[in-house]
Amino acid sequence: MDEFIRGFWIFAGNYWWLVFPILGMAGGAAKAWERSAKRRHERRLETLRVKADLKRAQLEERGQTRRTGPEVVDTTASVAPNHLLERLFSEHDEITARWLDYELDVAKLIAFPAMSDGRQPLVAAFLRAKKTADALRPDAADASVTEQQVSEYLDAVGAYAVAFEIAERDARRLRDSTFTEPERKRLDRAQQLLKVAVDESATQAERNVAYRRVRDELEGLILLSDEAVQVLEKQVARELPSSASSAGTTPEPESTPSAAASESAPAPESAPAETPAPEPQAEPERMPLADRPPAPRSTPPRTFPGTDA
Repeated sequence: MDEFIRGFWIFAGNYWWLVFPILGMAGGAAKAWERSAKRRHERRLETLRVKADLKRAQLEERGQTRRTGPEVVDTTASVAPNHLLERLFSEHDEITARWLDYELDVAKLIAFPAMSDGRQPLVAAFLRAKKTADALRPDAADASVTEQQVSEYLDAVGAYAVAFEIAERDARRLRDSTFTEPERKRLDRAQQLLKVAVDESATQAERNVAYRRVRDELEGLILLSDEAVQVLEKQVARELPSSASSAGTTPEPESTPSAAASESAPAPESAPAETPAPEPQAEPERMPLADRPPAPRSTPPRTFPGTDA
């Protein structure tokens, strides 16, 4: 025994680094077991819901067969107040609008793809609850319905709301974890391209190219409904805010009151331009002759022969 313990410590001293990969493997196994436990729990819940639906249907069928006896029930009398049906209609429409927000918004479809995947058990249960609530919904709030019909519709709307809440939480928890790494990269590229496709500052050609690439990236990953495609195409084909101003005439500058008055007044006729007269040149000042002194003679006086000085 001592030799075994001594050998164990010698082995642990030489191969202590094996603790780290063993811990990693143990952590991965624990996570896998946790995921499988969650799946088993979800399947168990789905099975319980299905069994409850079947049991309720059987009880309703038995109740209907029992009513075929001599007891007569007035099924035409309206015993439900109108405001109760209006509240149920409002809640029913609100849940449907929240579901359509996932179905028609491509950005939400890419972010939470499990919400539109009917293969998910919780989403499948929600779709069945929606079908049941739609089938049991009366035509109008003032329609002639019985107490049993109102009770069934009330239960159906409650199950519809609960199923949607559970499916939405599960979809937000899963996000894109059900896809592989290459598929996640395709979803990321589609998300980035979608921002360009609906960006109003981008040109029409850029948005069209981005829209085609989004459809290519989502091919085989997420199935877009026809309504979602129509909504996305309307967003892509939306005109740019500057297209209307650039296509029309250029805006005229605002006119001030003085400018408007000057524009309304008739412009004076333009007279022919006159050539400017040449400026008179200053003449030199002239002195009078009387005041001018005699000029000295520079030549000697002439003398004639036969005359003396």
